[in-house]
Amino acid sequence: MRSPRRCSRNGCPRQAVATLTYVYNESTAVVGPLAAFAEPHTYDLCEPHARSLTAPRGWDVVRHEGEFEPPPPTTDDLVALAEAVREAARPAPRPPEPDQHHENPHQTGRRGHLRVIPPNH
Repeated sequence: MRSPRRCSRNGCPRQAVATLTYVYNESTAVVGPLAAFAEPHTYDLCEPHARSLTAPRGWDVVRHEGEFEPPPPTTDDLVALAEAVREAARPAPRPPEPDQHHENPHQTGRRGHLRVIPPNH
C-alpha cells in the first residue's frame, strides 16, 4: 500500500498538504495545494512549514490563501489496501515433502544463488 506523502523538510514526520515550487526566472517561490503527483524539483510540505516558509532576500513568496487539507484517498489507495489485505489472508504455501526413497545424503543442494557443498569424508 502506498504511504501518504511526507513533508520534505529534514526530520519532519508530518503528512504533506502543500507543494513548493520555485520559479527561478521570476525569483518567486510558490506554495500551493498538494500536487496530484510528486514531481522532480518540487517539495512537499506539511502545513506548519508551508505557512512559515520564507524566501531568500529579493525573492517573492506566493502562498495559497485557503486551507491546506490532506488529499482524500484515491481509488488506487483503496485497491492497494484491498490487495494487501487479500495477500495477508492467504495461507503460506507448504514446502514440498522430501522424497525419502531417492534422497542422497551427500547431494549438493542449491537455494537461490547459494550452494550447499557437503564436507569431504
